[in-house]
Amino acid sequence: MAGSNFVDYVKIFCRSGKGGAGSAHLRREKFVAMGGPDGGDGGRGGHVIVTGNRNTWTLLHLKYKRHIFAGHGGSGGKQGSSGADGEDRYIEVPLGTVAKDAETGEILFEITEHDQQEILVKGGRGGLGNMHFKSSTNQTPRYAQPGEDAVERAAILELKVLADVGLVGFPNAGKSTLLSVVSAAKPEIADYPFTTLIPNLGIVSYRENHSFCMADIPGIIEGASEGKGIGLRFLRHIERNSILLFLVPADAEDIRKEYEILLNELRQYNPELLDKSRLLAVSKSDMLDDELIEEIKQDLPDIPSIFISSVAQQGITELKDMIWKELMNANK
Repeated sequence: MAGSNFVDYVKIFCRSGKGGAGSAHLRREKFVAMGGPDGGDGGRGGHVIVTGNRNTWTLLHLKYKRHIFAGHGGSGGKQGSSGADGEDRYIEVPLGTVAKDAETGEILFEITEHDQQEILVKGGRGGLGNMHFKSSTNQTPRYAQPGEDAVERAAILELKVLADVGLVGFPNAGKSTLLSVVSAAKPEIADYPFTTLIPNLGIVSYRENHSFCMADIPGIIEGASEGKGIGLRFLRHIERNSILLFLVPADAEDIRKEYEILLNELRQYNPELLDKSRLLAVSKSDMLDDELIEEIKQDLPDIPSIFISSVAQQGITELKDMIWKELMNANK
């Protein structure tokens, strides 16, 4: 997926359809005296509906089409005929999309399943025809209800990537390299900060035909929760991960300190993220000997940890085992 094609935040303006007016028609036939009211109801205005599509991965299609209007309902007719309902407008979004009211920030709904449908803006009801107002004291009502007005709403659609495992680490921690080794994903990899500018997803094959989804989240820096770097933009994607896999390179000055900084950024952004299962992988460990590994282990945080090297293929199988075990515990 090209970086320019990944859009995870878009503001749209929607308007539902106006309800059709009811008819005040009176029956007129040559051999029927005093036929009475026979006006039909107006049709419902069209809804604006958001629907989930598992084959969609971005909100790009909404980037240049941000005004979405549903059709108006038709007016009622004679002989009790109802007006046609207005045409509904459907917005297809990836799974993991959250819809918010742009003015209040209120979360309206989340799309998490394929073909799930939620009404973003409800169409106006059609007006009742004069048939409904006939009574013993008013046998010839010459009035009917107008249709309800259209409803307008500015909404924000925000995509939060759905994945079993989210990779958390500073730029150049080796997240993209790990994803390229354990899955068929082909993220851009280079030796400079912020190579990864979009979340990359990869399906990791496991034993006995099992698999799980791993997401490479663009690098977080200290102060990301305050808007520094690009981490703030992508911190929301971590909210949908079942497990957080922290990656700290073996050549870091202080592995525990880097882990604490990353953890603090998550805490500042959303304290609930700390409730997720956490694992630690010390990457680029092929440069360490056994004695140094044992020495580093003494100062690691109190979470399951492992030493790996994506390039040398060291510890990758053991890492998969650790992740799978944690996933099974998380889903109990």
